[in-house]
Amino acid sequence: MDASRRGFLFGRRRPAPAPLRPPWAIAEAAFLDACTRCGKCVDKCPTKIVVVGDGDYPTVDFSQGECTFCGDCVAACADGALRRDSGNEKSAPWNLRAVVGEACITRQDVVCRTCGDSCEARAIRFSPRLGGAAMPEVNEAACTGCGACVAVCPMQAVTMERNDDVKGTGA
Repeated sequence: MDASRRGFLFGRRRPAPAPLRPPWAIAEAAFLDACTRCGKCVDKCPTKIVVVGDGDYPTVDFSQGECTFCGDCVAACADGALRRDSGNEKSAPWNLRAVVGEACITRQDVVCRTCGDSCEARAIRFSPRLGGAAMPEVNEAACTGCGACVAVCPMQAVTMERNDDVKGTGA
């Protein structure tokens, strides 16, 4: 029997994953303690991907666009909920990576390369396949987690997920 189904039938649900926080967010529990929900990071985000989420805490909505890693949200955060480690400008902003899901229209042999075209880091490549459309593949090492590929996908098949292999901050 499927464990998730069993959990549903007995009223046990898997805990929801933590929401995606702005870049350079500290660990989730510490973030919730430190963030005063002032909204300054939301106001300062030039691409408007930092939005007010549940409990008025800032979250990231990649359907609005991409993160340019400008650092304006970090500069606006006086609470310390968003911070670069030891002033290191090159610290990873988060441990997010793009994932192309089953809804991708290339699985129905429709040629679409919007996610790859929007990827400035060229982390999404297309592998040719015999008798069908080329399939997107994400190079996790090259993916910055900017989310540029999310909003442009006509099928909403691209999502950003945490990658535990990347040593970033809280998000």
